[in-house]
Amino acid sequence: MKSKKARTITIEMQYIGAVLSVNHYKFRYYTKPETKAWMEALGWQIKGAHIEDWKLPLTVRCDGRFTNKRSQPDLSNLSKVVLDAIQEATGVDDRDMRWQDGNVTYGTPTLFITISETGVL
Repeated sequence: MKSKKARTITIEMQYIGAVLSVNHYKFRYYTKPETKAWMEALGWQIKGAHIEDWKLPLTVRCDGRFTNKRSQPDLSNLSKVVLDAIQEATGVDDRDMRWQDGNVTYGTPTLFITISETGVL
């Protein structure tokens, strides 16, 4: 039996700062406007891959490039915003996604979000 190759998509998104952190993206019960706009932009980039048709669970890895160590967030704190954006865009429940913190480098603030099928046989 031939094994099927796992599908993968990587999206490059501007890192817009602390408003993407689980600690800062909501004001009371409302998502901050700049966070909502970022989530919608991520969703539009993901829609074309049709990940809702992929084998679940999905692995979502986030690598980041930040200005310096002081401006570097804890990548795990970005998971809520990223996973919620994927769920809103595709309908795939975030309980069917597995988060992975990726590598950190320094330069122009950018996030590299890679979504892949986890268990393809």
